[in-house]
Amino acid sequence: MKRSTQFSFGKPYQSDQLDSLQALHAIGIPSVLRVSCWIILFALAVSVAGLWLPWVQTTSGSGQVTTLNPSDRVQSISALVTGRIAEWYVQDADFVRAGDPIIRIQDIDDQLVVRLQSQLDDAQRKIDAAQEAVTTAEIDYGRQRELLAEGLASQLAFEQARIKVQQLTVSLEEAKSEFNQAETALSRQGSQLVVAPRDGTIIHVEAGDTATIVSAGQPLATFMPADTERAVEITIDGRDIGLVYPGRQVRLQFEGWPAFQFSGRPDLAVGTFKGEVVFVEPSARLDGRFRVLVKPPESSEDCLQSAVVNGLPRMGECGWPPESFVRLGASVRGWVLLETVPLGFEIWRRLNSFPPINTASVGVSGAGD
Repeated sequence: MKRSTQFSFGKPYQSDQLDSLQALHAIGIPSVLRVSCWIILFALAVSVAGLWLPWVQTTSGSGQVTTLNPSDRVQSISALVTGRIAEWYVQDADFVRAGDPIIRIQDIDDQLVVRLQSQLDDAQRKIDAAQEAVTTAEIDYGRQRELLAEGLASQLAFEQARIKVQQLTVSLEEAKSEFNQAETALSRQGSQLVVAPRDGTIIHVEAGDTATIVSAGQPLATFMPADTERAVEITIDGRDIGLVYPGRQVRLQFEGWPAFQFSGRPDLAVGTFKGEVVFVEPSARLDGRFRVLVKPPESSEDCLQSAVVNGLPRMGECGWPPESFVRLGASVRGWVLLETVPLGFEIWRRLNSFPPINTASVGVSGAGD
């Protein structure tokens, strides 16, 4: 006897009819969906496990290459006296040594130096004459004092001799002052030859020829000293500045130098260079950020020579790129290395916009408890 199945619509199906319906048996989970589910589960497991990986907290900022010593920065060479340009000894891009002439300025009055020398000679003759008169008056004063003691001279003659010595002494001082003024004026005219203050390069020469009149203090050329000691200044957000202090390590990425920075894992970075914080500005700027100065590391024999690739340090542990690549004023970005925490904590901190932790303060509070 054939079995039958009663459905809700009241019409039965025979068993042989049910056996011929194979669609339900053919339905199954697609392999693509099964593989995708396994990939998602694996990625989720790896992500959860990765939350406990160590992560170096950093605070970053951008800035430029500068120098700690102000005399190493680009500077202007100015005219020391007023006059007209007589001769240029340099042009743009010239390298000069300390003391090399740069420009000679000539006074508008060609006979000024001659007259100043004449004034100086006159002042010297006045000094000689005044000195001789003072010496003679002192001798007379001494003689009048002896005669007064012996009763052979009057008190009036003695006082007149003393007053004459004082008057001639004043005249001598006036002659010396006049000599000093003439000597100063002549020495200033001797400063018409402007020389290089130290070794360096003339970056730019101001336009001017023999018809150009310059005044004292007017910039004449832009000068770049040689052998400068570079540094980096970056600005840090005020939220993190409390944890930045001298001695903190910094990783630097210079403009134009190929690099790959892995924030939180400085050991994996390529092309970044090591630095050390030397100064943190005590007051914020108008934008609320603080200026931080960074100096290059000191060269040592135990540099990572094994990490040198094509003659260049892989992580910049042995100094900074040469000046031909990184010049003064070049843009730079820096990451100040702070504390090492789990990656999950760092993600939670950044999502809540919390500042980095300070292990020193945590240790102190824990010890007090």
